[in-house]
Amino acid sequence: MCECLRRLCPRLERLWSSLGKEKPKDESEEVRVERPVIRRPSVAPPPPERSPESAIYTGIWSFESRHKDELSFQEGDVLDVISRDGDWWIARKIDQNGRVIGTGRVPHNYLARAESLQMQPWFYGTMSRFEAQNHLMDPENQEAAFLVRQSERDTVGYVLSVKSSGQIRHFRIFSSDGSFHVEPNQRFDSLIDLVDYYCKNSLNNIASLGTPCKRKKPNIEDINHLLDGWVLPKHEFTIGDQLGAGCFSQVFRGTWKNHINVAIKILKNDSMDNKEFQGEVEVLKRLHHRHLISLFAVCTDSPPYYIITELMAKGNLLKFLRGPEGQNQDIASLIDMATQVADGMSYLEEQKSIHRDLAARNVLVGEDYICKVADFGLARIIKEPFYISEDKKIPYKWSAPEAISHGRFSNKSDIWSFGVLLYEILTYGGIPYPAFNNQEVYEKVTKGYRMEAPAKCPSFLYKIMLKCWQENPEDRPDFKAVKVLLESSSYELE
Repeated sequence: MCECLRRLCPRLERLWSSLGKEKPKDESEEVRVERPVIRRPSVAPPPPERSPESAIYTGIWSFESRHKDELSFQEGDVLDVISRDGDWWIARKIDQNGRVIGTGRVPHNYLARAESLQMQPWFYGTMSRFEAQNHLMDPENQEAAFLVRQSERDTVGYVLSVKSSGQIRHFRIFSSDGSFHVEPNQRFDSLIDLVDYYCKNSLNNIASLGTPCKRKKPNIEDINHLLDGWVLPKHEFTIGDQLGAGCFSQVFRGTWKNHINVAIKILKNDSMDNKEFQGEVEVLKRLHHRHLISLFAVCTDSPPYYIITELMAKGNLLKFLRGPEGQNQDIASLIDMATQVADGMSYLEEQKSIHRDLAARNVLVGEDYICKVADFGLARIIKEPFYISEDKKIPYKWSAPEAISHGRFSNKSDIWSFGVLLYEILTYGGIPYPAFNNQEVYEKVTKGYRMEAPAKCPSFLYKIMLKCWQENPEDRPDFKAVKVLLESSSYELE
């Protein structure tokens, strides 16, 4: 624990002592020399056990527990985090005397590391360009409001995002030889020094940085950490408004035990046999990624079966793109959404799994415009390069030629579908091959026809689409490569 931590959080002084650290001596104290006194050895109580992962955090939001396994805390409380597995960490709450007064699970995004950078009001940790834009555009933030974030893109690093003239501008913070800079002629020893400087001086056409961006309380509606198993009784769930419907199911807004929001997917009785249902559940259970929908539980006590997942407030991507919010997105935002989907599909690819129905209708949009790939009803875990299916109920306009003609599904056929998804995104929810029916699409595509670039589509994006639509599956890129191509676009930074 460093000296800056004590200055930032005086309440940790006693905790410092209780964990076996000696206070530094006051240099003004008189040094006395005394004869040694023989005393009986005493056994001091051992300090609380701390795991290698243990670290001190403070609460940035108050949290009221909803279950006996969760731990309540207030804004400013000190917590010793002893396990950081998933989104719900195990922590011990520490009082002013350094004593442990409670242990339980806490939402990780309600905490901040008790160190100088993480405790700064303007530092937001890892955040996408899209999330930064959504935070800063909140009406509570005035002109020149700003934040510093760690880009989700591996090669970027820190980014300074600023609200300027009703838009959000993003400045990459370069780091080399232990210094930081936005402008080559102004270098600083730390991010704190950099921010302090631009709070007093101009940056590009911005007179100076204003106040730190107002924080939004994160969404913590997750129940996985509260469950002993995957199967729950139906009576624990309340069904609300319908959110959507498909060939095999209907999706409703719902609540678990009347206070945690969830999405309830109700399968039609004749849509899927028990074996198919178990296949979908097995896929969902083992996949965990920021850009894939999370499975909470299933209800199988009686037909129709329920699949319980996290609730994505803005609905599916197709509906979002066609609505007023989607219509207002600029090219950079559209690229960001495509990148999120590619990120989720890259993980799916690493897990030797395929989707078989990738389309805008099967991507969900949540708060801060987080996009997650959903609807794994057609997904299969694969060990071979491709999966062969005789099912003719396939989405023709999104399917690769080999999937239509021979039922050959693979990660490469998913890549073909991603190219069509890019077309949907760039046309704000447009219909692929609008002038052709399913049979005409297959005939023309197998003869070499490819859709033209959408209006105002950047050339590099259309080149990615054409790569996805290569006739030979082996000539198509994988999702990892597509993700890199999207991330290298010039739209991320000023």
